[in-house]
Formats: sequence, structure tokens, C-alpha cells
Amino acid sequence: MANTGILHYLQSSDAITHGVAYVLAAMSVASWCFLIVKSWMLSRAKRQGPRAVARFWQAPTLAEGVAGLRLADRERIFFPLAEAALQASEVETPGALLARVERSERVLRALRQALHRSQRRLEFGQVLLASVGSTAPFVGLLGTVWGIYHALGSIAQSGQAMIENVAGPVGEALIMTAFGLVVAIPAVLAYNVLGRMVRQVSEELDGFAHDLHAYVCAPDDSRGDLSDDPRGGARDGHAKRAPAQTQA
Repeated sequence: MANTGILHYLQSSDAITHGVAYVLAAMSVASWCFLIVKSWMLSRAKRQGPRAVARFWQAPTLAEGVAGLRLADRERIFFPLAEAALQASEVETPGALLARVERSERVLRALRQALHRSQRRLEFGQVLLASVGSTAPFVGLLGTVWGIYHALGSIAQSGQAMIENVAGPVGEALIMTAFGLVVAIPAVLAYNVLGRMVRQVSEELDGFAHDLHAYVCAPDDSRGDLSDDPRGGARDGHAKRAPAQTQA
């Protein structure tokens, strides 16, 4: 009986099959490393974000709120929005082009840019998981097709087309398809789970941006402390929607 098994198949295969196996191994390692790191980052952002925002709104001034948010938001997801709002609300150099823009539009522009940067940070690496999940099965199938091609070629040269001579080599070649599925399935599941977490944090970011715009653009004589909602009611740290014309 011919020797069969994964090790035998890899030892008897050529450079192309080895290359496919190395690619699948690299894809698996990359996706798992990213999964662990991104899960840790998003978990911290979901856990620290509401507390950091609540601490921000308890500050007496915008500058002190930004300083407190810098310490509380270790993942730097919410802090860039508050920093951008503070910088945009400051008086610009007289005569500068930006100083001629209304404060509402200036703050809206700064918040939009900061929001996009935070969202890009949240979504970083999602393309990797999507690519691994969609291409790994086909990479494994390539190794299978190549292995079957060589197995059938060897059988044709030997002239022995008995079932026991065909089943072993072909079965070994199918191992590459199984490898591709083993790599792809965790990547697809991770993409879906992490994507849901990204959407949840993005919703918190969007609400925080609306609150910042409403506060910074309120009249100076009615702004008060950060804990006083310029639209009425006390701040509770949760995302609230501004009117449609103030959306970032």
C-alpha cells in the first residue's frame, strides 16, 4: 500500500504546491494576528468610549474636556473629534482666509475630517480579512488542481490506473482545498463580527460629532459649561442628534 498522508503529500510535491501551502500559511497567520489585535482595540474602544465621552461632558470648559479626553481615550478614537472642535473654535489670525468662514462651517469641516480619520482607523485591516476570506478557498483549489494534475500524470506514466493507485494521490491533493477552507472560514467570521463592532463605535462617533458641533456653534452667551446641553437638558454622555443642518 502506498504511503499516504499530509506529510507524504507535501514531501512528494513540487515547488508550486509548496508555494501554495506557504501562501495559505501566511494568510492564516496574518488574519489571526490581525483578528487578535483588532479585537483588542475595538473592545477597548467600546468599553472606554462611553466613559471617556461622559468624562468629557463633565469638564467645565472645552479645553479641559479635551485634556481629560486625551487621557481617557487611549485608542485615540473620540479624542481627535474634540481636539478638532477646539482648534476650529479658536479665533483665527485676522485676515486669514479661514477666519472669514463662519464658525459653524469651520467647525463642521474640522469635525468631518476628524470623523473620517477615526473611521479609517476603525476600519483599518478589514480589507485584509475580506481578501483572505474570499481568496483562500481559490488558492487552496489551485493547489488541489495542480496536485491532481501531477498525480494523474504519474499514474498515466506508470500505466497502473487501479483505484488504489488513484485514490491516494488524488485524496492527498484535496488536502489543499481543505487548507483553503480552514484559512477562509475564520477570516469571514472575523470580518462579520469586527464589522459589527466597527459600526457600533462609528454610531457613537457620529453622535459625539453632532453634540460637539451643537455645543461649539452655540452662541457664546448661552454656551455655559460642557455639562449643560445647549439644546436643553443635561448631558449624560450618550450620543444625541443635532438638527439636520448641523450634521457632520
